[in-house]
Amino acid sequence: MKYLAKTQVNKDAQLVSNKYKSWDSLVKIIYTIALAVFLYSCQSGKSDPTDTPTAGKVNIVVDESFQQLFDTEIYTFQALYKNAKITAFYLPEKDAIQLLLKDSCKVAVMCRDITSDERKQFEKANIFPISTKIAEDAIAFVVNNENKDTTMTIEKLKSIFLGKDSLWKQINKESELGKINIIFDNNGSANTSYLKDSLLQGAAFSNKIFAVKSNPEVIDYVSKNKNALGVLSVNWISDTDDPIAQDFLKKIKVLGIAKDKFSKPLKPYQAYIKTKEYPFTRSVFMINRQTRAGLGMGFVSFLAGEKGQIMILKAGLVPSISPVRVVEINTK
Repeated sequence: MKYLAKTQVNKDAQLVSNKYKSWDSLVKIIYTIALAVFLYSCQSGKSDPTDTPTAGKVNIVVDESFQQLFDTEIYTFQALYKNAKITAFYLPEKDAIQLLLKDSCKVAVMCRDITSDERKQFEKANIFPISTKIAEDAIAFVVNNENKDTTMTIEKLKSIFLGKDSLWKQINKESELGKINIIFDNNGSANTSYLKDSLLQGAAFSNKIFAVKSNPEVIDYVSKNKNALGVLSVNWISDTDDPIAQDFLKKIKVLGIAKDKFSKPLKPYQAYIKTKEYPFTRSVFMINRQTRAGLGMGFVSFLAGEKGQIMILKAGLVPSISPVRVVEINTK
């Protein structure tokens, strides 16, 4: 009897042990699956893309020179695609590359393409940005309405920016304007770097150069100071239908620039920007680090497409891909 009881106990114990092992194995399997799911979510869940070319959210950084244009482009894009939210930060060009590298924004708008050294920095971080040329822009030089000078040669401008020529031309004693004060929109703006490279070939600016915080502030300063020479993007004064641009043009005068004393002075009109007869033209690029089909790429495609290019044309810049205008002529 004792033997039978002991045998039964052993059998029950073995059964319990087998059940326990089965349950333990099941728990281990469940735990392994849960751990795998958790690790996958950590690695990919938070970084999985949630935006598409026409929906989601994206941050971009734009040189302040193009604020008016991009306010319009973004408004139109979001009106067409209700689920898209583009947040633009209008900052100096020098900040754009760093923000792209840090992934604080997906797209940067600049008056130049990225350099080979900058591209190497991106590639070290396994980032391969795409550059898209969207427009041709120009630098405009503006003076106070009471200034008698209406034209300048490139050589004269260079002499002024180097500080060698520091006085306005004296028409008579009553109209003397005194020393020339040069006003930029920002210390690190595209306008500053462009002129230092293209006009001065890397030489230092005169100590009579000052910077404010924006293109509208340049216009305001020049309108109030007779001896000022302002430097700004033509985008701010080129839209002939824009009341803001027209108001700006009432406050200042745009200088005509001649290549030399034998050449005709030209103002930064679209035709002269297109043919590059106006000396200070430059290309506008959108640098996109979002190489997949996300909202950043969708917005770049919109700017490079027909609707975006028409708005660039309307703003007084030259589209990189000229919009086609079809005219039907009835010969009957």
